[in-house]
Amino acid sequence: MPDLYSEAQTIAFCSMMSDRGLITVAERNSTVIGFLALEREYIHGLYLDRTARGQGVGRLLIDHAKTRAERLELRVAQHNATAKRFYRLAGFKEVARGDGSANDENLPDVHFVWRTEVMA
Repeated sequence: MPDLYSEAQTIAFCSMMSDRGLITVAERNSTVIGFLALEREYIHGLYLDRTARGQGVGRLLIDHAKTRAERLELRVAQHNATAKRFYRLAGFKEVARGDGSANDENLPDVHFVWRTEVMA
């Protein structure tokens, strides 16, 4: 991914998200190993420490987000095959593709949506 923001800008954005209660953190032994940033229905980001990948931590964060909304959406860079596979396995459906003009990175992206199942 392109490095678009200074470290100070990234810290300020994360602080704002945290202050607004939009961050869910995953910890192991009092160390942050991942977090999910969720604003209403939109997942701004899901980030995991390399040591936490492939261990179900991301799925736990997504499952927690699903308890807070009936619908979730996010965008993933088209070239990120690992993320696209992860979200598909978590029940997200591809609804659109973009040319990158609507994101800061200017990279083609995939728009994913998850909706809770309604029991009849």
